[in-house]
Amino acid sequence: MSKTRVLLLMVATALASATATVAVQEQRTRREPQFENEQLKAWKSIILPNQPLRLHRHENGRALIALTDATLKVVNEAGEHVDTYEWEVGKAYWLDKDPPDVLHGDVNEGPGTIEVIVVELQN
Repeated sequence: MSKTRVLLLMVATALASATATVAVQEQRTRREPQFENEQLKAWKSIILPNQPLRLHRHENGRALIALTDATLKVVNEAGEHVDTYEWEVGKAYWLDKDPPDVLHGDVNEGPGTIEVIVVELQN
């Protein structure tokens, strides 16, 4: 495993621990910036049921740490289902960069809020 990926996972783990104690925020789907430098960008995604994240793409690979158990549905620009992720609280996952010119949306069809920390490489 490269030094960058080890550093990425260490930072992500620290961020996940720190955000677990944050007070309840307003109830809407959102991204909350956590940290950014020349090498990586970190944010907390909070996805409420039936409030999908807007269409977006990831130019670089990223690590994700699940703060809640989650089933996340991924849809394309036409709203068609393209993938499903199952995440367990406290576990880390790697997601590769997205294909060129492809946008996706993240949809939570479950009864509870999904919370994850995402740490994305900058290059």
